[in-house]
Amino acid sequence: MKSESASILVVDDDPDIREVLKDRLESLGYEVSTAPSGRECLNLLEKKSPQMILLDIEMPEMSGLEVLREIRKREINVSVLMITAYGTVERAVEAMREGAYDFIPKPFEPSHLALIIQRALERDSLKKEVEILSEEVSDRYRLIIGTNSKINPQLDAAKKAAGSSATVLLLGESGTGKELFARAIHNWSDRKGKPFIAINCVALSKDLLESELFGHEKGAFTGAHQQKKGKMELANGGTVFLDEVGDISAELQTKLLRFLQEREFERIGGTQTVRVDVRVIAATNRDLDEAVKDGRFRKDLYYRLDVVPIVLPPLRDRKEDIPILANYFLQRFSREAKKNFTEISQQAMEQLLTYDWPGNVRELSNVMERSIVLGVGPKITPNDLPPRLGFHKPSSFSQDQSYHNAIDAFRRELIVKALAQSEGSRVAAAKALGIQRTYLSRLIKTLRID
Repeated sequence: MKSESASILVVDDDPDIREVLKDRLESLGYEVSTAPSGRECLNLLEKKSPQMILLDIEMPEMSGLEVLREIRKREINVSVLMITAYGTVERAVEAMREGAYDFIPKPFEPSHLALIIQRALERDSLKKEVEILSEEVSDRYRLIIGTNSKINPQLDAAKKAAGSSATVLLLGESGTGKELFARAIHNWSDRKGKPFIAINCVALSKDLLESELFGHEKGAFTGAHQQKKGKMELANGGTVFLDEVGDISAELQTKLLRFLQEREFERIGGTQTVRVDVRVIAATNRDLDEAVKDGRFRKDLYYRLDVVPIVLPPLRDRKEDIPILANYFLQRFSREAKKNFTEISQQAMEQLLTYDWPGNVRELSNVMERSIVLGVGPKITPNDLPPRLGFHKPSSFSQDQSYHNAIDAFRRELIVKALAQSEGSRVAAAKALGIQRTYLSRLIKTLRID
């Protein structure tokens, strides 16, 4: 993808070369400025920030190589393409060792010139995207730290576990950030340059999950038209995160146990043993002790997973972290939605702090995203928050509020909590509330619950 509006500085002591390059680059849609010498180039860089410099390697007084070294010394972030004449290719190679992106030989071939510039700009664009993504990912890792002492023991345990290949079992309510914690452990470990692959164990059927984990051979079952490598194989050297591991079938529990013991498996329909070096992090919101007692989960598998258990506290037990989390989501979703939200009002923050957050960090994230998408800004106010957050705050009820409105607010609150705790399942929510699913659906519609 070409950067049409990119700015380029052409530095050459030959006025004809400067003129030719300026015309060609402007015809390609670039913004072009010129400088007749290395000294003038450095002066211009104090006032302008071009995305690229075309720099002649042979100039009087100050050579292109000297200019390049000065640019790097000043830590100016700009791509440099060296302009070379016959007999200066060796110096151009030296310039590339000093940090130049590439060189362009004279005379210029228009198509080659355009291609080299486009590639350099695309590389810079990709580099910036990676830097932004890395910054965002680092911010997300910092989210789990917060300020609350309740999370610090878990954080210390995670950092210690990251230095080994021990299996980690993350426990806690839904929405407490178990995958975020798993990614942080991977990022702190020596495996951070290798794949991190997350698998939701309840999103697939037993057969599909086995294929997803361990792969299959061609012809292993109907529709297996070619060999497929599983996630365990693709993550070799890295980390596999098994989310909701407490819900896998008994048959698959046996295969997972063998893998954890031996770090080897066979693809479905295969006979060849595949060995991999994979770190496993598992997570569940189930009570595995109870599941073992009930015979729904293998005791030996539980012990294999429970090497380093880490229980993540619910958000209601670490409310000191709510302002940190809320402001992070404010910045993130404002940027994504291209909105001008800059702060959260005191009244809105009070409502965030008063609410119990049955859906934990995930629910807070959803509330902030909804408020920004539907709001105007620049400040989040109580009017931007979902009605259920105001229910806990007595001042949200006016003296002239009717009895029926108060009852509706109470119904809404109960239903929203039940839906959050059942992860959106209306069947489970209706059962928890002790009402028929059809009646629940009618209430959701009548009360206009999102």
